[in-house]
Amino acid sequence: MSDDFPAWWRRRWRPFELIDEMMREFERWFEEEFRRFERELPKDLVREVRTPTGVRREIGPIVYGYSITIGPDGRPVVREFGNVRPGRRGEPPMLKVEREPLVDVLDEEDKVRVVAEVPGVRKEDINLNVLDSRLVIRVETEQRRYYKEIDLPAEVDADNSKASYNNGVLEVTLPKKVAKRPTRQIKVD
Repeated sequence: MSDDFPAWWRRRWRPFELIDEMMREFERWFEEEFRRFERELPKDLVREVRTPTGVRREIGPIVYGYSITIGPDGRPVVREFGNVRPGRRGEPPMLKVEREPLVDVLDEEDKVRVVAEVPGVRKEDINLNVLDSRLVIRVETEQRRYYKEIDLPAEVDADNSKASYNNGVLEVTLPKKVAKRPTRQIKVD
């Protein structure tokens, strides 16, 4: 500090010492939170890998993302995906072993199309199940796990459904069940 300031001012006003103390406190808090996070992590997300130099711990994958689109009513629709769910105020985030894929459900005239992002797996690893008007996507491999239950906008014909998988994108086409035609009363003359 410059000698223009009185001595008592130089002794009292030490902004860099305050900033250093704040940074040390932040580092202590961050280390403590990271240790707590590691203790609460699902055991399936932690694995030890042997390397030529020793054993290395790997954590993950930990994925979180969201997509915002405009719904048919003109209001924004926010969809989350991944295996992390933000906790309520003051609570830590929730972690799951299975990732929730990003999914689009397209309600077309005679069919429902579901497009899901499930990268890093083979098509043989994908399990699809339809129950009433719900589609369940499940993938379980050593490296990746996906799980998503999707409410479909209509009842579908599961027997005539088709699915394809290309470049990490799963597309499922589900024909809608043909609605029974309403009976009509015929007037007798």
